[in-house]
Amino acid sequence: MGDPEPQFIPVGKNGKIRQIAILEDPGRQPTLLWLSGFKSDMAGSKAEALSNFGRTSGQHVVRFDYSGHGRSGGAFEEGCVSDWLEDAEAVFDRFCTEDTILVGSSMGGWISLLLALARKETGKIKGLVLIAPAVDFTEELMWKQRFTDEIRETIMTHGRWSQPSDYDDEPYVITRELIEDGRNHLLFGDPLHVGAPVAILQGAEDPDVPASHAQRLVEALPQDDVTYSLVPDGDHRLSRPQDIDLLLRTVANMSGR
Repeated sequence: MGDPEPQFIPVGKNGKIRQIAILEDPGRQPTLLWLSGFKSDMAGSKAEALSNFGRTSGQHVVRFDYSGHGRSGGAFEEGCVSDWLEDAEAVFDRFCTEDTILVGSSMGGWISLLLALARKETGKIKGLVLIAPAVDFTEELMWKQRFTDEIRETIMTHGRWSQPSDYDDEPYVITRELIEDGRNHLLFGDPLHVGAPVAILQGAEDPDVPASHAQRLVEALPQDDVTYSLVPDGDHRLSRPQDIDLLLRTVANMSGR
């Protein structure tokens, strides 16, 4: 049996329209909307596990690929946070008609928070499950912490820099546009209030999004019901069987199952 065929919706404007790929498992509410990480896609192990969970429990699951990712159109190097948030908003508006829980991994955690704030008044977002949430990662984790003066100079002068990846054979191309656009979406600095329960799952051995970064997010949500689960030997992926079991138990608990 082959992989299911996605459906596509056009997203964008002003000549920047791309076809976004969506996979949907029908079922009851609340809908589980999966948001992948940076240069990840909806075919990853956690996304597949969430889809299997939905089919087994009869729960509605929606997952999609950002533009320039997976099976969606567009070029990765031309994308930025504004584009990927726009993709998420379009999918949410089209497929999440009732109560929804956002499940975001790494960059998907940042996108989930931005989406929850942008669609807060709809009243449809009933919770967020965030796995190693890479909030403000372009600025806080890349530009300020990991990039040397030489790398920053290369990005500003040449508009791009290729970053070796531990998760892909091909390097990540970090563009000046990605960095500068990310600054339009920074969340740290002021208290946040999404108006829904937030569950954060974090690996203590995560080399990419340190536990201190996730703890900073906990402190930035003083008005919300936040739970923080630290996996002592967990890495960034949190995709071992025991990690996925924790994810699914957290989703089931938030769904009231």
